[in-house]
Amino acid sequence: MFKVIVEKECGCFKKSNFKNNIEFTTKDSALIEAIEMAKEMNSTFCKKHEFTVKEDGNNISILVDERQTHSGCCGGGHCS
Repeated sequence: MFKVIVEKECGCFKKSNFKNNIEFTTKDSALIEAIEMAKEMNSTFCKKHEFTVKEDGNNISILVDERQTHSGCCGGGHCS
């Protein structure tokens, strides 16, 4: 069995119809589901987090990171 695991259930995830720890009989079907979930979560959730997919053995993880915000600065240290 292959499992799609959401690393951290944010508030938007808890309010959604998505389920965590979904099991699939094939790795391909688990990977397709995880990619579709992450894509939809990135486009419909509040934009505070960014969701990415990572394969880890029999598990496909959806990782949750704080979304990077850009202030217009390139980060080169010369804007301040």
